[in-house]
Amino acid sequence: MSETALRPILRHTLVAGAALALFSAILLVAGKNPLQAAADSFRSMASVYGFSELLVRMTPLILTAVAVALPSRLGLINVGGEGQLYMGAWMATAGALWFPPLPRWAMLPLVAAMGFLGGALWAAIPGILRAAKLVNETIATLLLNYVAPLIVSYSIFGPWKALGSSAYPESPAYPDAALLPTFFETRVHGGLILALVALLAYWLLVDKTRWGLQMRAIGGNAEAAQRLGIPVAVFLVAALALGGGMAGLAGMGEAMGVHGRLRQGLSPGFGFTGFLIAWLAGGRPLGILFMAFLFAIITAAGDTLQITQGLPFSVVNILLAMILFIVLARRPGASR
Repeated sequence: MSETALRPILRHTLVAGAALALFSAILLVAGKNPLQAAADSFRSMASVYGFSELLVRMTPLILTAVAVALPSRLGLINVGGEGQLYMGAWMATAGALWFPPLPRWAMLPLVAAMGFLGGALWAAIPGILRAAKLVNETIATLLLNYVAPLIVSYSIFGPWKALGSSAYPESPAYPDAALLPTFFETRVHGGLILALVALLAYWLLVDKTRWGLQMRAIGGNAEAAQRLGIPVAVFLVAALALGGGMAGLAGMGEAMGVHGRLRQGLSPGFGFTGFLIAWLAGGRPLGILFMAFLFAIITAAGDTLQITQGLPFSVVNILLAMILFIVLARRPGASR
């Protein structure tokens, strides 16, 4: 691996190390043993099952981070990954419940396409409004985050409510043909392959194609790009739609690969965490992969520390905030 490729990984490792050192100091002040906390966390992740759970957590984080990173190349801020994830799961559920019985080789591409379409259409709404210079995409994508879960709730409390699930409303179980395959008797599912392919496609599109060059031109100066003949409005809508489609795939993966049905608490905030990952990684594919793995470790450690150290899960938010502040402090012009 070249020195250029290793540099961002080293930078992110140093940031994580500095944040962990500060976090250890907080644990000491709280009367906890940071070495024991680290040992407990490592022990829980050292097994095959523990490591596999990290990969399960990584999958939606990679996809929602790509959903943010792709539009950011044009200077767009997509804060709507959470809503796009929910709409992807909702559309994939519609496909799984409405399509006639099909073999798995036909059903899986259909529900994946439906998941992508759900997220893409949800993100295209603020994209169209932004292209028409009516509403800023940051506000529109943020507000739509609160609408999508309501649509999911209406569906599982109403027309898609499974019989016998009055205590915890949910959709009927998906047919086996619609479920993503799992690997090595773990919960790692085919969504991980989709996430890695999406990350590779993002890198190829942005760095190796003419469209990626045009996207960077729009991000640098949209007015100049327009005068050069680049269809800026089309790129704005397409970039947000493609990003939303990636988040939609994350929702499809959670529904079809983890839960096996549509549920109200489908996401614990994957879309918002993906936004933070993309921002901390600077939109770089290797950075996204590394930060997604790091955030999976942090959230898994939070679950362990609740049991072994009696700490609330909110300590995870403290550690994530420390990482953010350290990155902010290291950014050029941070003092200003």
